[in-house]
Amino acid sequence: MAARAGDGNAFGRLVEPLRDELRVHCYRMLGSVHDAEDAVQETLDRAWRSLERFDDHGSIRPWLYKIATNRSLTIIERRGRRELPTDLSPGGAPLTEAAWLEPYPDRLMGWTARLNPEARIVARESVELAFVAALQYLSASQRAVLLLRDVLGYTAGEVAEVLDTTVAAVNSALQRARKVVGKLCPERSQQQTLRTLGDAEQRKVARQYVTAWEAGDVDAIVAMLTEDARYSMPPLTRWYAGPADVRGFLAEAVLGHRWRFVPARANGQLAFGTYLWSDGRGAYVPAGLDVLTLRGRQVAEVVSFLDADFSTFGLPARLWEENLPGAR
Repeated sequence: MAARAGDGNAFGRLVEPLRDELRVHCYRMLGSVHDAEDAVQETLDRAWRSLERFDDHGSIRPWLYKIATNRSLTIIERRGRRELPTDLSPGGAPLTEAAWLEPYPDRLMGWTARLNPEARIVARESVELAFVAALQYLSASQRAVLLLRDVLGYTAGEVAEVLDTTVAAVNSALQRARKVVGKLCPERSQQQTLRTLGDAEQRKVARQYVTAWEAGDVDAIVAMLTEDARYSMPPLTRWYAGPADVRGFLAEAVLGHRWRFVPARANGQLAFGTYLWSDGRGAYVPAGLDVLTLRGRQVAEVVSFLDADFSTFGLPARLWEENLPGAR
């Protein structure tokens, strides 16, 4: 193999097609796009330096996943789990320091097009916010086992080899991990409704939501919520539960302000870049990336990531009146 002979370009051609799927694997483990990118870069650096250990009679993919998984485990040991505000009680005591879960851009999931339809669905479901948040409650090893077995389809023996443990330990960890995630995501199968609605229905829900916000119609927004809807805005720790509680927040956030929403996609879910009018700048400026969880045609949860990097999601840095639909 040319790469083993020291050809860096050959190594790049070998690993580059796997970079995106390695990144999403590390994101599931770490809950952070930035940490995942760092983990992937270190994985590829280590693979290049250790290439003589690779048996070029097999696929390089399992070997890279082994390095990436163990690198992620090391990172997890250095910090606590990543949080969402809804991990706290409503109105709970502020955290002095928190590592917040980050949203994942769908545009970085393009590699799933190479998968068969069933595997593509599994891959995209496994980055949904509720699932990634639930993973944070698992120990590092349980997280790795669950992802390698249930998402990537590794056998118990292959996982034992990756984690340098026994098949019995893998099976035990998997059982515990499934139990925890099952309790935290009891409606995970129902959260697939966004896909089953079809593109036309998704666009209809999106238009309805955007129209209500941009018109300042609090009643219309609340009417779209489920009875147990939740609304949070990391890194703020305060969150809202139920239509009445959310309405109180919306009355302050919506009324008297001018909003514009731009459709986006994050974590396989409907999302919007939200923009608030700034008199000082004479433009609409980023206010947060809203990621919606739908239950049927209703909104079950909104997580508004106030610190999201809009460029990562292909969203403009600001909007001017003349650039908006319908402007002259």
